[in-house]
Amino acid sequence: MSTRTFRITVRGVFDGLTDEQRAALLADAAQHDVLRAAFTPEGTLTYDIAARPAFVFRFAATGEEEEDILEATEQAEETAKAWLGERGYGFKNLRSTAEDLAQAPLGKRQRRAARANGF
Repeated sequence: MSTRTFRITVRGVFDGLTDEQRAALLADAAQHDVLRAAFTPEGTLTYDIAARPAFVFRFAATGEEEEDILEATEQAEETAKAWLGERGYGFKNLRSTAEDLAQAPLGKRQRRAARANGF
């Protein structure tokens, strides 16, 4: 059985931030810029609090079976909630999407390489 790779995105909106919390997020904004976005096992947070109160966590996970994506998504949501909760950041409208890369459509270069290799 092969290992599957999942990409999980958890989105939400900061809610009820104090002036101090907002200032802390602004101070750390460069570390959470979208240009640093990556899917990682521990999760990568991006936001632009100066523009809007939305945030995105990106997680990478693995599993043996297609159904493992559900558990990985739940774990990603819990990790995001824990990170926000530890810092006292309120949030709302939390929602997640997940993609099993084994089922992702091939891009143009990947299709070309597959044809060249006789697949």
